[in-house]
Amino acid sequence: MSTVLLIEDEEDITELISYHAQKEGYKISAVGSGEDAITHLTSEELPDLILLDLMLPGMTGIDICRTLKANPKWVHIPVIMVSAKNEESDVVRGLEIGAEDYIEKPFSPKVLMVRIKKVLDRQTEQVTENEKKIKIVGDLKIDTIKREVKYKNKKIDLTYSEFQALEKMAEKPGWVFTRIQIVQAIHGNSYITTDRTVDVMIVGIRKKLGEGSSIIETVRGVGYRIKE
Repeated sequence: MSTVLLIEDEEDITELISYHAQKEGYKISAVGSGEDAITHLTSEELPDLILLDLMLPGMTGIDICRTLKANPKWVHIPVIMVSAKNEESDVVRGLEIGAEDYIEKPFSPKVLMVRIKKVLDRQTEQVTENEKKIKIVGDLKIDTIKREVKYKNKKIDLTYSEFQALEKMAEKPGWVFTRIQIVQAIHGNSYITTDRTVDVMIVGIRKKLGEGSSIIETVRGVGYRIKE
């Protein structure tokens, strides 16, 4: 169940949004000011999404949004701003700071629920994509975006070919990859090389991994694999 934190000082709007959010299956909490929102975020479980009214007593919605996006613990929480039509400049500032979306008052509750769902869906997709970028096998961690390899949090410096080979084998721990498959992962299908070239490269990777070298297993007569 996705959780939503509503920051809104108007009771009737709070009741309206809460009713429809719960009807859609969301768990919703509501606070009436920015100060209360900070207290909630500090002391309670973090929400999956924040609905933020821009016109609030004390801290403005822009102040709250800026505070959220400046804090490493909260920056990942998507924010949908709720604004009156005459707050266009604030909406622009909010989007520039990092808010994901906005909706104008008066709004349709059904439209708001659709906006919430879309933002949460995008957030889920982003998390999934980020997980795909990092492969972890035991104490071995491969970041495919930074092209960085760590074993027990110690950075391992690999050449381009070594990185490509290790990444390929880490795609499916326990699966055996032939020497040809490893070469194709590095150079493409048209590249011709000898078994000896691949064997020498694997020796180099193992040497750099040090105590982690045993994570690469030789399957005699076939190729290599990463231990599950």
